[in-house]
Amino acid sequence: MSQEQPRRPLQEPVKYGDVFDVSGPLASTPVAPRDAAAMQAAENMALGQTQKGGPAAVMQSAASANERAGFIRHTTATNIPRDEGVTVTETVEDGNRVITEAIGDQVVAQYAQPDVPARSQGAALDRDAVTIGEALEATALSVGEKPVDQSDAAAICAAEVRATGTNEIKPGGIGSTAQSAATHNERTIFYGDKTTIADVLGDATTKLTDGKPVTREDAEGVIGAEIRNKPDMRTTPGGVASSMAAAARLNQNK
Repeated sequence: MSQEQPRRPLQEPVKYGDVFDVSGPLASTPVAPRDAAAMQAAENMALGQTQKGGPAAVMQSAASANERAGFIRHTTATNIPRDEGVTVTETVEDGNRVITEAIGDQVVAQYAQPDVPARSQGAALDRDAVTIGEALEATALSVGEKPVDQSDAAAICAAEVRATGTNEIKPGGIGSTAQSAATHNERTIFYGDKTTIADVLGDATTKLTDGKPVTREDAEGVIGAEIRNKPDMRTTPGGVASSMAAAARLNQNK
């Protein structure tokens, strides 16, 4: 499920259950501007910035839509986020920062980020650094049997754009192949007939000939694309975003 909001006029407010995989009273609660501001503040405090495609960005979009439609005011805050709070916490696992974001006691996102500082402008990586193509092939080894879904396709497209330095998905490239695979899999009943990660990424280095090393910025862009297209906003263990985060950490250590 994409986290983007519908462009048609709203007939009712956007609720937390519309944009996050939550249940109970929170699911039927409209997203309010002060809730979004609280999550943005929590992300900034824990991460130093608002996560692209993360919960704060999703909440801001939903709250803005609700405010424009007249369902809520700019000063509105709803009970559960206000009374139970929003939290952004992190732990370090295998060298990666695992970020968990929650509203009250319900997790709305969980993803890994490389535990490395952003590179200064003009800084060069080691010539033997892990490339984006190699990181994608590592994904094929770790979760190769997983059928490609829309979150995988979005992450692969984001990685291809980072590797080529363009904003276009090349016809016949790994991004367009992943998109076609995700659409095919949605229409395919039998598991054995689905297109897998290994089918798409097994030869990623030969298709991405630019040889661009993975940076933290690359990893963050791919993480945002993957979680933005998953209902639970959790990166797949060993998946595209996870492999990119690991590659960025390895490159920094080199």
